[in-house]
Amino acid sequence: MLDFDPSADIQALRSTFSDIKAVVDVDALTAEIARLSEEAGAPDLWDDVDKAQKVTSALSHRQSELKRVTDVESRLDDLEVLVELANEMDDEDSAEEARREIAELEDIVGQLEVQTLLDGEYDDRSAVVTIRSGAGGDDATDFAEMLMRMYLRWAERHKYSVKVMDTSYAEGAGIKSATFEIDAPYAYGTLSVEAGTHRLARISPFGSADKRQTSFAAVEVIPVMEEAVEVDIPEGDIRVDVFRSSGPGGQSVNTTDSAVRLTHLPTGLVVSMQNEKSQIQNRAAAMRVLQTRLLLLQKEKEAAKKKELAGVITASWGDQMRSYFLYGQQLVKDLRTGHEVGNPAIVFDGDIDGFISAGIRWRKRPTED
Repeated sequence: MLDFDPSADIQALRSTFSDIKAVVDVDALTAEIARLSEEAGAPDLWDDVDKAQKVTSALSHRQSELKRVTDVESRLDDLEVLVELANEMDDEDSAEEARREIAELEDIVGQLEVQTLLDGEYDDRSAVVTIRSGAGGDDATDFAEMLMRMYLRWAERHKYSVKVMDTSYAEGAGIKSATFEIDAPYAYGTLSVEAGTHRLARISPFGSADKRQTSFAAVEVIPVMEEAVEVDIPEGDIRVDVFRSSGPGGQSVNTTDSAVRLTHLPTGLVVSMQNEKSQIQNRAAAMRVLQTRLLLLQKEKEAAKKKELAGVITASWGDQMRSYFLYGQQLVKDLRTGHEVGNPAIVFDGDIDGFISAGIRWRKRPTED
């Protein structure tokens, strides 16, 4: 007789999922999808391309969000039927299938639960990620490319749309910098905990044998601003440089000076774009990212001033938020949360959800205590 009773696990899943549904507000989400669907069906929608893209993107995001919730609810119902069948038929294969389904649902519900903590002003937006190599020579530029692949593989695992906006290749290995957009609901809130300085320690493949090398790369994450950002940038504060797009090793991608680099002179912020076909499109995309960065910089300064006036000292994110050890102990460890993984290979292959979840919970902890 099969002794299989996962009722406690299923009840725990349903309880957590019920809380998630309350936070998501399925009725409001459904109503918003209906409104956006009506807008998307308007015959004159594509008369304004920018507006059409915003509407269709918002509709896709909301539909994806609702589907994740409804899929879990359907799978929970099916799971209970599968458990009942396994016991009625005394079928160990069905019981094993149910165990696997419980494990998968625990992971999915856990991710949805973390998403309910993303209630910041821009958390529900898509994200623009920029990676820059730091100290460490060829090891640092190689490390920057490894991080880029890590995030692109993470997006691929989740079936998120990715658009590489700019890549500056190093003369030796790897990249000096790269900027890419991840178009997905809550991409910014999710990936914002990845912002900071990442450190790699390994036996360098570029230097003398058996010499340990430490190198650094910086990760910046900003939200995609779908509407005009209220940041006034005087024309005299911007230097505009145009150049030809290039690929690895300096190979020309096109024969026109379509790539654009904007430098905000007062702050030193630099934004480059070469993904679009025309100089005008690249300049518009670069200006949008620059405005977003300036807006966030302004908000950071305001928040820092408030903390200073209040006399509050809290833990900061610090310069080195995560370390990757590729020699000896083989370990990736987050220095803020303590979360660690003893297999760097799977981390660099995009398996970073554990670090992201731990980071989101860690960031939220001070407001919950």
